Amino acid sequence: MLDNIFADIPERRDREELRDLLRTRAVRIERIVSTGQASPPGFWYDQELSEWVLLLTGAALLRFEGEAEPRRLDAGSFVEIPAHTRHRVEWTSTSPPAVWLVVYYRR
Repeated sequence: MLDNIFADIPERRDREELRDLLRTRAVRIERIVSTGQASPPGFWYDQELSEWVLLLTGAALLRFEGEAEPRRLDAGSFVEIPAHTRHRVEWTSTSPPAVWLVVYYRR
């Protein structure tokens, strides 16, 4: 099946769009489109799976618990987030939207 990671990018929305590109028992690959969304105040992701995140377009600020400043991601930036590493999204760009490619896996 042929598809394109940039197909059907939604216009500005109130919610992020999450789309599974591949899901098996061993790995899940997801496209996330953020248009200005951020984690709610006080909310931290603490996930059972590790993730590898690549920002394809746009920009974002990603904060890790215990770090004084958030990390800025621009198009092409990637980061590995080990399981149970508390993190949050502080900000995402609206134009262009922040398009993420996320690979979830067990170590």
